Amino acid sequence: MGEKFNENLRAARERKGLSQKELAENIGVAKSTYSLYESGNREPNVQTIKKIADLLNVSADELLGLEDDPHTIAAHFDGDEYTEEELDEIRNFAAFVKSRRK
Repeated sequence: MGEKFNENLRAARERKGLSQKELAENIGVAKSTYSLYESGNREPNVQTIKKIADLLNVSADELLGLEDDPHTIAAHFDGDEYTEEELDEIRNFAAFVKSRRK
């Protein structure tokens, strides 16, 4: 398991505004079991990690600490690669994605 799995798990849960009990109920484990995940005293199986990641809208890599900075998306747009119309479309899509945030 990643070195900071339990810390990443807690941070992702808190960002989503869920209690341990709510998350536990949604993934089908006891609250006490989930609490052990966050304390680092127990590790979930792969299927449970996937459920957690889906519910929290994060990647399993982020939970496991395999991404350098999970909140940074590298995007580099050279003028040679895209037309101005394509760049506008990319900007519009990025604005659309941001607008869906809660």
